[in-house]
Amino acid sequence: MSHLYPAIEPYEHGTLDVGDGCRIYWECCGAPRGKPAVVVHGGPGSGASVTARRYFDPQIYRIVLFDQRGAGRSLPHASEPGVDLSANTTAHLVADIERLRLHLGIDRWLILGGSWGSTLALAYARLYSERITEMILNSIATTTLAEIDWINRGVGAFFPDAWQRFCEAVPANDRAGDLADAFHRLLMHPDPDIHHQAARDWCDWEMAIVAVRSDHTPNPRYQEPAFRLGFSRLVTHYWRNRAWLEDGILTRDADRLGHIPAVLIHGRLDLGGPLITPWTLHRNWPGSELVLVSDAGHDARDPGMSEAIVAATDRFGRHG
Repeated sequence: MSHLYPAIEPYEHGTLDVGDGCRIYWECCGAPRGKPAVVVHGGPGSGASVTARRYFDPQIYRIVLFDQRGAGRSLPHASEPGVDLSANTTAHLVADIERLRLHLGIDRWLILGGSWGSTLALAYARLYSERITEMILNSIATTTLAEIDWINRGVGAFFPDAWQRFCEAVPANDRAGDLADAFHRLLMHPDPDIHHQAARDWCDWEMAIVAVRSDHTPNPRYQEPAFRLGFSRLVTHYWRNRAWLEDGILTRDADRLGHIPAVLIHGRLDLGGPLITPWTLHRNWPGSELVLVSDAGHDARDPGMSEAIVAATDRFGRHG
């Protein structure tokens, strides 16, 4: 990944009390007086990646990363026994982003969001578009009912063996219904044997549907039991509630964002997130640019994805 900027460490970090007994971790890297940019991570529940620091020229950007509620270094972590997720919704996360902006004294910032992070970035933009200079979205998802159903069922046509294992991991009488809901019940079960096995089964499916290239290697985070459990609890929590969003609203209302320069980056081989989602978003978003990466799937580590992200941050950095 020689196209990425060199690895850097934060010059400042901390935790922010966002209410409801939650504290979110944040960090700033790069140039303290540089162009502000915030990274909205995927998942839900993945946590901020150190690689995301390297998408930006550290001489130009003030790079803000944070862990969403329940993820990464934020507290309480979603893997904790008896964790209460009732105050972990899209509205809470949107409010947290705005609270973080105010805490850091930033007037306006660029937003970079990938996968679930693109959903959350768009939800933030609906309320706070005047606080956004530019947007870069990759591996785009808007968390509609159709998208969730595709990931849990439809894409199984391409991975029938993995889908059968995924489906059979829940009780037989739950297999015809909402699989995210069925898994969530298992993941919240107090018996560690039950919830850890459910987390492994869920993450095995997540890994299967992003492995569209013969040279793909699983992200090592999936080997960590606490990550698997927290991640799968949060994904299923959001999906069973359709992210608390009116279905399709992020795409339908994209014309409201016409004044925000945007680059939409998506892999042509993304089977879990079909191209129709970014294509429709682009059609409804005046001034947005759709960049298709021919050899990439959903994983931002796939060939061409990070190159396209860096090209976008470089362009906006020159003009910002």
